This record gives sequence, structure tokens and C-alpha cells, in this order.
Amino acid sequence: MLKAIVTSGATKEKIDPVRYITNNSSGKQGHAIAYALAKQGVKVTLVSGSVNIPTPDNVRLKNIESADDMLKAVEDSLPADIFISTAAVCDWKPEILHTQKMKKNSNDDYLDIRFVKTPDILKTISNHDLRPTIVVGFAAETENLIENAKIKLEKKGCDYIVANNVSNGVFGEDSNQISLISKSCVNNWDKMSKIDIATKLVDIILSNFQQS
Repeated sequence: MLKAIVTSGATKEKIDPVRYITNNSSGKQGHAIAYALAKQGVKVTLVSGSVNIPTPDNVRLKNIESADDMLKAVEDSLPADIFISTAAVCDWKPEILHTQKMKKNSNDDYLDIRFVKTPDILKTISNHDLRPTIVVGFAAETENLIENAKIKLEKKGCDYIVANNVSNGVFGEDSNQISLISKSCVNNWDKMSKIDIATKLVDIILSNFQQS
């Protein structure tokens, strides 16, 4: 039985006990991919941030909060045959996590927070000693979609990038339009439901194992 790890939803990076930064990812695409994999008989571990959708049947769920949490959960789930990095991971986190609520000072008009990079989960797993056979990343872009996705494919060292333009309201929607990019080609897909995208993507991924 093939084993897959899928990340989904958004990560949160705390500023203090009551504030954090995050994004608008709903987890719909990641959960749909986990569902499609499980439907094909793949053993699936779903590593997810907080979402308001049910966990697919026959899927093992690991709930996480931060990017560091997500990376640890993914590494703890290795080895695997497939890794699909669908989650919208915060690229930055506050350098200092304040243990008490930051109070607003009436004398200050600005608040300066220094941010540092979060771990690069996709690149880490793509270059891991226990690297899965197939590694898939997602590129959420607002401009130069294909160019930026090709750069990401090269820099991360993954096998596929699923690229989508998020400037027109993709987060939380039930449908999307994506381009699937590999080292050899770019395939632009028609707009379809996220579950149909997941089904088609899973068929392509599993074909790699049928050929081996």
C-alpha cells in the first residue's frame, strides 16, 4: 500500500497570547486531495492547520498550528511514497514571541515587529534523506504565475508544482483553475471543482508508480 502525506489549511504564527498572523486558506483543496488519495487506497496522513471542514474518511489527521509544528509533523510521518504540500504556510513569523499581551501605548502611532523566516517545508522534504518518491508543491501567486512557479519548482527540488492565481478569490471557493508544472512541461487545466482537480492530480501522481 502506498503511503502519502498531505498538508492542508493555513498555519498561524503567534505575536503574543491573543494575536497572530495567518492567511485565508480554507483547506478545501488539501482535504480534497487527501480524500482522492484515500479513495484510491492510499494510506494518507493529513497534516492540517485549523479548518472548518470535516476530515475525509479513512485519513489520519494531525492538527498543527505553526510552520514549525507542521514540519515536525511531516518529518515524524516519514517515510512516505508521496508528499503533497498544499497548505498555505506563513513565510514569516515574529522574531520575538511576547509572553504577555502587547499593550497599546497612547504615545505611539506605530508598532514595529521584526519578522524572521519560517522553515521551508517543501524544500526540506524535497531534499530529505527520507525523500518521498513524488513531491508536489503548490504556488499561490498574484502575478507572473508560470514564471514564478517554474522558479519555485527548481529552487525547491520537487517533481511537480500546482500553480494558481489567487488574486481573483480562490481561497474558500469550491472551484479553481490551475497549471500543473513539471521539469518537462506545463499543462494549463480548465476551471473545475477542487475535488475534480484533486482526482485528476492524484491520477497523474499514481501513474508514476504504475510505470515503475
